[in-house]
Amino acid sequence: MIFGSHIYIRDGEDQMTAKSADVLLVGAGAMSTTLGMLLKQLDPSINIVMVERLDQVAHESTDGWNNAGTGHAAYCELNYTPVKPDGSIDTTKAFAINAAFEVSLQFWSYLVAEGALPSPKNFINPTPHQSFVWGEENVTFLRKRYEALSQSAQFADMEYSEDPDVLREWMPLVLANRDPMQKIAGTRVRYGSDVDFGSLARNMANYLDKQDNFELLLSSTVRDLTKQDDGQWRVELKNEKTGKTQTIISRFVFLGAGGGALPLLQLSDIPEGDGYGGFPVSGQWLVCKKPEIVNQHLAKVYGQAPIGAPPMSVPHLDTRIINGEKALLFGPFAGFTTKFLKQGSILDLPMSVRANNIKSMLSVGKNNMDLTRYLISEVMQSHEARVDSLRNFFPDAKNEDWELAYAGQRVQIIKKDPVKGGKLEFGTEVIASADGTLAALLGASPGASTAVNTMINIVERCFADRLATPEWQQKIKAMVPSYGESLTDDDALLKRVREYTLSTLELDA
Repeated sequence: MIFGSHIYIRDGEDQMTAKSADVLLVGAGAMSTTLGMLLKQLDPSINIVMVERLDQVAHESTDGWNNAGTGHAAYCELNYTPVKPDGSIDTTKAFAINAAFEVSLQFWSYLVAEGALPSPKNFINPTPHQSFVWGEENVTFLRKRYEALSQSAQFADMEYSEDPDVLREWMPLVLANRDPMQKIAGTRVRYGSDVDFGSLARNMANYLDKQDNFELLLSSTVRDLTKQDDGQWRVELKNEKTGKTQTIISRFVFLGAGGGALPLLQLSDIPEGDGYGGFPVSGQWLVCKKPEIVNQHLAKVYGQAPIGAPPMSVPHLDTRIINGEKALLFGPFAGFTTKFLKQGSILDLPMSVRANNIKSMLSVGKNNMDLTRYLISEVMQSHEARVDSLRNFFPDAKNEDWELAYAGQRVQIIKKDPVKGGKLEFGTEVIASADGTLAALLGASPGASTAVNTMINIVERCFADRLATPEWQQKIKAMVPSYGESLTDDDALLKRVREYTLSTLELDA
């Protein structure tokens, strides 16, 4: 990719100077700030403009209270290891997510060591990752899961127990006054983490904002996105506070706007985006901030999702540390709204319907009635019912100690399917134009935890020529020592990398 200078646009009879950029990042959350940091480290001279529709950075899905804050490494998330038809455990996704999170840890460690990020405790804290199940069938599943994962170096430190005394030591709130006759089991990885992705993104944005050739435009909404004959993108912005419009000409555009990425992808009109739709799912948490309760629990404890629940609704009782404040969260409880963003419009879903995606969207609606029923039941729950769900994890929970808080929006991917007409997917997916001048990230889980690996994939696809140079290869290996190698296949490399990141990020306490 060749980087250029100012470009002049003739608009009617008036000539104006459009702002030029090598890279335009739409959205100021975990994804865009990560891509901006990667590119600035690879080449400080790259001219980057970041635009954000809100007046603050990372206040949608990336904000600490809008997500679980779990450093998703597949240590405790049971939905990453489904049961195969033959009864065995499918570990494919767990190994991939674990390796991807290790990439994030390496990059964050590099930024801390270079002084580009503050002390790790400002955005990441050691929090054991645990799974907890009850009932004979679930215990059998967890035992088989542990046996399948722990054979590898990636999960060799995982512990398993069915002993109530051991589990009580791991998770005292969960075991307190529990039925002694109940069949239970749990796993633990001590060096799991709680991540304040909002703080992380804001710290990266602060660093970028101090660099040359970088500009952050807040309260700026993309109104139009057009591919020019010269291959560059003309992007029209509106400042929501002043009402003024602005034009940016960029050689590369990244749509990292969370739930807002789908409408922007549709606006770009690239053929690779044809047929994509979105299904919004909202979330709610029960929150406790009472010190006498909060201080008894230091873990993220994940259980089994109810039948018909989307992956984002896997119940878990979490320690959260946001802006230095410690709390407990339980949930999330799913809900439905037609908004694609927490601060979005109720018209987001209907406005996203197009001739090329209506068939797949109707098909998904028809074939996912169990999900629809589940969402309706979640919305109708009373506070008492929600706390009853919590009591499966914390038997002594009292209604008055917990209050309801609203999490961020997640827009699940709907795409064409040759058999069913359309299918609903719960992962993330990068859609890039054939010429590499535009990329968009759709989807939700595992989201911000694997942002570094995902953004490196975008660099590989859209900056391939630059990445092939010795300078960029040397730099990316410095940022991510495992780059180009397999942490799943190379146990010695995994050991070196893990020792480095756990020490640098102070997660080995």
